[in-house]
Amino acid sequence: MAVTASMVKELRELTGAGMMDCKKALNETDGDMDAAIEYLRKNGEAKAVKKAGRIAAEGLVMAEVKDDKTAAIVEVNSETDFVAKNAEFQAFVKAVTNQAMATEAKDMDTFMAEAWNEDSSKTVQDALTEKISVIGEKLSIRRFEKIVSNGCVVSYIHGGGRIGVLVEAETDVVNDEIRKCLKNVAMQVAAMSPKYVSRDEVSQEFMDHEKEILLAQAKTENPDKPDNIIEKMIIGRLNKEMKEICLLDQVYVQDSDLTVSKYVAKVAKENGANMTVKKFIRFETGEGIEKKVDDFAAEVAAQAGM
Repeated sequence: MAVTASMVKELRELTGAGMMDCKKALNETDGDMDAAIEYLRKNGEAKAVKKAGRIAAEGLVMAEVKDDKTAAIVEVNSETDFVAKNAEFQAFVKAVTNQAMATEAKDMDTFMAEAWNEDSSKTVQDALTEKISVIGEKLSIRRFEKIVSNGCVVSYIHGGGRIGVLVEAETDVVNDEIRKCLKNVAMQVAAMSPKYVSRDEVSQEFMDHEKEILLAQAKTENPDKPDNIIEKMIIGRLNKEMKEICLLDQVYVQDSDLTVSKYVAKVAKENGANMTVKKFIRFETGEGIEKKVDDFAAEVAAQAGM
């Protein structure tokens, strides 16, 4: 596969590696972007693998919690930020959130086909289609999640709807201090974007894959070191990575002397509670959607037949 300048540019944006390193990686992997990223990581060239999906789409994330036990979070997309700030669009997102609170649907197809709570003669899809015709811009109900808990659920919305988080905990005490603690944990999730609640959720397949990457990195950086030293280096690096991607292992952003796990345990003890963070859901508006970027110069050139 021919490697193009745009492919090199994309790989640079994803990894922070040098242009020639990116070009070499793409040539070595026959233009496979994922394989090229792994090639760079194994050779220690990838400074930081950023999210492959650029955050570009507009819209809102909204959440609702009822009686600490039931919660829903939705993402509704629009084409422009202008519409996302529109009162009519925001009211529609609120209605979609209410729909998610009441739904028994487990997937988007079922959700979109069910009766619209505000007018049962319509489906959710019908309501969306009507709103598109009124607003005059493409809209999309992208995703939803609902939690029904025996413990406590809290929500946190950041940046006016750019990021939304739900956190669920198993707890035998629910009071203002417990809610505040979980809200702080939700803020941590919004800021630090962990992948897992704890190491227990990390699959062996993921661990093996990361070990393979770290082994290649360590041998590239330290070709003369013996295997037993390399092994210790890998264990250290893997533990460091776990502390970044597992919520409970992360340093608590509001008190760097504590991990999130220790912070939760501290608040639980102070309130005589048995509390365990069970789950989190984090939506970021437009996450993984690549927005069309208009190239004005290219457009003019095309119209001029250049």
